[in-house]
Amino acid sequence: MTTGLSPEGTTTATAALGTLIRGHRLRIGLTQRELADLSTISVRAIRDLEKGKALRPRAETIRLIADGLRLGPRARTALEEAVRRGHHGGGSRHLLLERCAPPAPLHPLIGRQAEATVLAEELRSGAERLVTVVGLSGVGKTRLALETAARLHDAGFPVLWHTAPGAVTDSLPPDDDPLLAVTTACAAHLQTPEPRTHPDTTTAYGTGAGASYGAPAPADEQPPAALLAALGDRDALLVLDGAAPARLDFPRLTRLLRELPGLRVLVTADTPWNVPGERLFLLAPLDAPRPDAPAGADAPAVRFLLGRIRQVRPDIVPDERSLADVAWVAHRLDGHPLALAAAASWLTVCDLPTLRGIVETDPAALLDHLADGRSGSHLRDGVDRTLAQLPASSRELVGRLCTAAGDDFDLDEVVRLTGRSLPDCGRMVRTLLIGGVIRPGTDHGRSTFRVLRVVRALAARQEPGPPAHAASCASAGMPEARASAAPAVAAPAAA
Repeated sequence: MTTGLSPEGTTTATAALGTLIRGHRLRIGLTQRELADLSTISVRAIRDLEKGKALRPRAETIRLIADGLRLGPRARTALEEAVRRGHHGGGSRHLLLERCAPPAPLHPLIGRQAEATVLAEELRSGAERLVTVVGLSGVGKTRLALETAARLHDAGFPVLWHTAPGAVTDSLPPDDDPLLAVTTACAAHLQTPEPRTHPDTTTAYGTGAGASYGAPAPADEQPPAALLAALGDRDALLVLDGAAPARLDFPRLTRLLRELPGLRVLVTADTPWNVPGERLFLLAPLDAPRPDAPAGADAPAVRFLLGRIRQVRPDIVPDERSLADVAWVAHRLDGHPLALAAAASWLTVCDLPTLRGIVETDPAALLDHLADGRSGSHLRDGVDRTLAQLPASSRELVGRLCTAAGDDFDLDEVVRLTGRSLPDCGRMVRTLLIGGVIRPGTDHGRSTFRVLRVVRALAARQEPGPPAHAASCASAGMPEARASAAPAVAAPAAA
């Protein structure tokens, strides 16, 4: 998301030296190279001044830049005053921001290097300023955000990290976050008192669905002054982990990005924000081997599961037989990290072949982590919430897919099951991908999809013992009252 900076919209109290120089330069239509030619100052020096990297510029340098900008007496005085403020507090502000680091992850990153590289480069370069990572609960959104934030911090970005209340954390916060209170105030500023809903559904999609995107924020909704003073025009990353997009206020974010031209925002959420300029990043589960593939420890889901197994059963040796069992469990649980971690915890009370047998017959029982009761409820609640937020047509499609023969399906199958047009079916499949209910695959050289078994297992347990047509709808997350209105879909005979 790209947002311009208006010099008039920046208050004098928070106007840093770099902001003033850049504002005057843009006002008269000069590039950095043109200003360098007029002032006899190097382009690099001007760039460092505008980015706030030059903490103690010489008075002669400022005079030459003021001459190149053709500044009048009042503007020159304001520029000199900004230099004096920088001399008094610029060094301490720089050191303060250097200490703003992301939390430390408790587990290594497995199988997400490509995603982390793409996210870090897009945010570092400024190609994207608002990125929302979406996926099913427990798929690894926070771990990917931690890796991305760590890479940007290594590149010199101060990282302001906020975890939403109630979100499950798997990291260690910094010992001393100097801007913790400022970050908390900023996260509160970006939230609305009540979530707004999409006009066509009962699903909350965020204020972007019904708000006026171009409306300026009222005077009493200005960004926190402490945040503006701390960051100025420096590059920085704000992470909103576990955010509820329905509570985020887009006009306030727009004002914040205008006031802070170097700020990037990374959001992790179950659903997208659906606002202009949002870069939607879909996170699927880890790649898992198919049952007919040779057993090995190369697949990311297998490596993840082996790492968790070593924590609870270091005596299990990854030989050919155990690797086959691990690969089977990883495939049956679709490479979903939280489901794999929960399954590994059961090895404290059973052996690997027994675990494989339970996964084949009743995988829902294994989704309760024996050592961490919160994980099981978190996964169940996340699946229930995701299914409930789907449009009715998409929920019904999930129910039909759960009763259809075979695991994999393609767009042609969706057209056959629903009787809808190809564009409508494409939109429904995209909705399911965004929610993390299905995952893509190209194992047969064509684009296919499959409903996650985590979704199948948990949805099937929502209503014990319903009629056949109600069970289909329960698998889709639909209430039983709606089942009578939906036509029953008979499962095709197994091949």
